[in-house]
Amino acid sequence: MERELSYDLHIHSCLSPCGDDDMTPGNIVGMAAIKGLDVIAVTDHNSCRNCPAVLKLAEQYGVLAIPGMELTTAEEVHAVCLFSELSAAMEFDRFVYEKLMKFPNREEIFGKQQIMNEEDICIGTESNLLINSTELSFDELWDIVTGQYGGVMIPAHIDKNANSLISNLGFVPPESQFRTAELHDMAALEKLKKSNPYLEQCRIICDSDAHYLEHIHEPEWKMKVREKSAAAVIAYLRGE
Repeated sequence: MERELSYDLHIHSCLSPCGDDDMTPGNIVGMAAIKGLDVIAVTDHNSCRNCPAVLKLAEQYGVLAIPGMELTTAEEVHAVCLFSELSAAMEFDRFVYEKLMKFPNREEIFGKQQIMNEEDICIGTESNLLINSTELSFDELWDIVTGQYGGVMIPAHIDKNANSLISNLGFVPPESQFRTAELHDMAALEKLKKSNPYLEQCRIICDSDAHYLEHIHEPEWKMKVREKSAAAVIAYLRGE
């Protein structure tokens, strides 16, 4: 029997320089539990390094947390990458860091990039700016994420005017392989479908892209999966 799960699969922690300092793993998971969300994903810019703490805390709160990242492609397109296993996410993290354009972070300009443990204690910072682009192109990302790491790639906030697949490339490439696309505002869907028929075959999700605790979604958006597990959610997002 399928289960209906409320979700928010695009949340930034204090590891992202644009994420508020209050976006610690404990605060994020606690807010998700208070709001009644079933599934969350913390997806920092080009990094998964706060995912271990998030997953440990989520288990205690009864919230399913999926390890993930918001990757910036060479075209500066944002893509949400999610994984069924933390080990795969951390391997992907190391792979992406090698492809990241290295530029020192200036905290006074861009913000702190804090790595946290499950006690919400900062155990380190990232010295290179995480919001830069990587060497990875959009058209190769699906095969890398799904084929090499067993995850799923979702074009992020395709309705936004910056750093989205449609805003940066101008269209959805017809040879694309993704099966789910993310919107920030679901009201934009019908207009996008008219100009991008590829979306007719896709599942559409709506996430918050929260950088502040108060912006994490209420349990408004739901998906039907076979069970409450990371593997089931990944399978759903892959169109399986």
